[in-house]
Parts: sequence; C-alpha cells; structure tokens
Amino acid sequence: MIAIVDYRAGNLASVKKALERVGAQPVVTDDPEVVAQAEKLVLPGVGHFQATSTLGDSGLREAMAQSIQRGVPFLGICVGMQWMLAASEEAPGVAGLGLWPEQCVHFPAGVKSPHVGWNQLEMGNGKSRLLAGVDTGAFVYFTHSYRVPLLDGTVAQTEYGGKFSAAVERDNVFGVQFHPEKSGATGLQLLKNFCQLSF
Repeated sequence: MIAIVDYRAGNLASVKKALERVGAQPVVTDDPEVVAQAEKLVLPGVGHFQATSTLGDSGLREAMAQSIQRGVPFLGICVGMQWMLAASEEAPGVAGLGLWPEQCVHFPAGVKSPHVGWNQLEMGNGKSRLLAGVDTGAFVYFTHSYRVPLLDGTVAQTEYGGKFSAAVERDNVFGVQFHPEKSGATGLQLLKNFCQLSF
C-alpha cells in the first residue's frame, strides 16, 4: 500500500490520480498508524515550508521517520522534498527532517521568482533508480520560490539563476523539486519507477 501523506498542503488529488494511472492503489491519509503500515510513502507539498510544522504536531513526522529508518521507500515532492533537508530560509525555526544537513534557499534576486513552468533536467553521473528511463534534457514542471542546493545525493539538476537540485536520491529516500503529477509522460515514468522499487 502506498500512503500519500495528507498535512493539508499537498496537491493530493492530482498525485493520487497520477499514481493510479501507473497502476498503483494509493491511500490518502493523515493517520500516523496508516503511515506506519504503508509499504511506500509519498509526501506532496504545495505552498509554504511553514506548513510542514504540522507534521510534528500530528505524529506524522515520527511515523515517517521511523518508516524511513526501517527502509520503507519515501518520495518527497516539491515542499515534501525540501522538508527532507534540515531547514528552509522560507520558515526559520521550522525544522526539516534533516536527512541532509543543508537548507533550502531563495532564488537570487536576478531571476523572476517563483520559478514557474517547464524546465529541463540535467542528469548526474550516477545511476538513478527513480529516474530510470528518463533522458537528460527531459522537461518537467516546476513551481517554487525556494530551492534545494546541489547535494551529495543530487541525481538531476536544473538551471535557473544557477544550478539547483531537481531530484535527490539516497538509499530508500527520493525527492523531486518538480511536480511529476503535472509533468506528462516523464512524470508518470518517474512515479512508475517509484511504485516498482523494492528493497
């Protein structure tokens, strides 16, 4: 069972529909017990990083952290990916999960923000399980004002006011800054890959 975590800040219906299109049977839930029992976890995110503070209040943060530690595949989307870092400049004082020690930063003043629309992926040198079958140069859909810097787990990057992480991957944790549910065939390929992961 794939659990789509509901913390009132995700594009839940579109993510659920996209997962169903690739053959999954996802469940949207805000119940930490359901999250703890899930075989895979998806954390969408739209809007302000501050919204992730509710994950700690509801018990969802702890449930996800324990599942990740057990090796359950986890996919963070947009703000859900940003939450995987230690923090974000967007909401000082709100802690991320800390899977990477870096923090999200705002786009530089020289480019229009938010970054909205289609942009290209530049694949890294390492082999990505999440992006298998996705070619470098593929276009995906972004909408965000804050970005994840290049990390030791960056498997794809995008150029907009400098390079930033478009996708990260380490062991059983995966994140994408773009919205796969809005990224056509490329996004569906990514979601299909995630659904087929086994550890």
